[in-house]
Amino acid sequence: MKSKSKKILAISVINIFLLLALSPTINCIKINNFETSPTESSEEAELDLLRGEHYLYIDAVENVSSFNVKYSFPPEYGYQVPIIMEIFNDSTAEILNYNIENDTDDLNKLVNFTIGPMEKDTRVFIHFNFWVLVKNNNFSDFPKYVKIPKVNELPPETTKWLSTTKVVQKNRILIRLKARELKILTNNLLRLAFRIAKFCRLHRYMFYILEYKLGLFRSQDAFTTLFINGECPGRSHLGCALFRANKIPARVVLANRNYSFWYEMHFTTEYYCPGQGWILTEVHRGITPYEPKKEIILRICFPEDENNTQSDFIYPKMKGLERWIWINNQNVKPYYEKEFINGSKTTMFIEAEVFTDILTSEEAFALTKEVFHQYQYYQGMNLTNENMEHFQNATTNQFNAINELKINNVTQYIFFINKAINEYSAIVI
Repeated sequence: MKSKSKKILAISVINIFLLLALSPTINCIKINNFETSPTESSEEAELDLLRGEHYLYIDAVENVSSFNVKYSFPPEYGYQVPIIMEIFNDSTAEILNYNIENDTDDLNKLVNFTIGPMEKDTRVFIHFNFWVLVKNNNFSDFPKYVKIPKVNELPPETTKWLSTTKVVQKNRILIRLKARELKILTNNLLRLAFRIAKFCRLHRYMFYILEYKLGLFRSQDAFTTLFINGECPGRSHLGCALFRANKIPARVVLANRNYSFWYEMHFTTEYYCPGQGWILTEVHRGITPYEPKKEIILRICFPEDENNTQSDFIYPKMKGLERWIWINNQNVKPYYEKEFINGSKTTMFIEAEVFTDILTSEEAFALTKEVFHQYQYYQGMNLTNENMEHFQNATTNQFNAINELKINNVTQYIFFINKAINEYSAIVI
């Protein structure tokens, strides 16, 4: 009997040893209980004016005729709506035309620039802004408990984000083991989300520091990131894989984040929460939920995006990044540099934080959506005479509205947005 007991004990020890040896991330982290903001809920609503600023440099490696460059544009997305776009006069590219298009996925948008001919070994750039209105959520009324849903309880439109892809390998055994470990002793989706966010941020953190300091970033797929950590794309992919392995829809989001410096593009994560919708989760910093006012959403990535990734423009060995630029000529390339002094770059600014009543907030948001629909429809059209005058008056009123919001005047913002709508309504095609 003792011999049999010793044998069972030895087998158990071997199994534990194998689990420790095979899992590169079994090192323990302290998992805190999920806590909501201590701020009490209020009938007051917060509107935020966000501006994303972009420089897009492009190089011609051969002589090229006119070509098109498509760049991710902020979609109308729940709590955010774009207001208008501006191209600065210091742009050196010959912009023949540009228009804002709905992408084929019916969720995302793209701004499509038509650029004039370029000679070999020349470089031009486009300097532009996006303004976005955001209904912020500080999550003061966020629940403390949401049961982890079963797949058959999920809305059908969310289940496409349960799939395994080239960069979100949810079915790899070590990812499944880690996903199961993070779910131990909880059926609370919010607590699980908190654990996933913290893990993606903190695990094997010294590997990340070395990669960052030495510029040795490698593939940003979820499986590689599980072993050696990664930049924001890799952490976002790992976060998605850990959610999906627990049968929770999750997706990568490209965003302008309010960093105090220039960068290429920021990657973050959303997961689907029953009764709450898609919850922004900043896995790069280990924060969930994340206030919408801190990022402009530029693209919601679909599984198709995850299966058609690119290498980083600065670190060629840093593979597995979803695209935010598309050029229809192989002899034209985006130009980025490490220091972000010259070359392509982006950043985001919070230009206004306005508190008002809920009805005024909803009115401002609805009118902004209406005026943007008109602006998108007419932008890029070959308008002439009175129609062009009405279009120019409308965009002037949109900029006037932005200036009023900057000084916290919501009433005047609504006034000028209404004037813009009236000008667009006067256009006769």
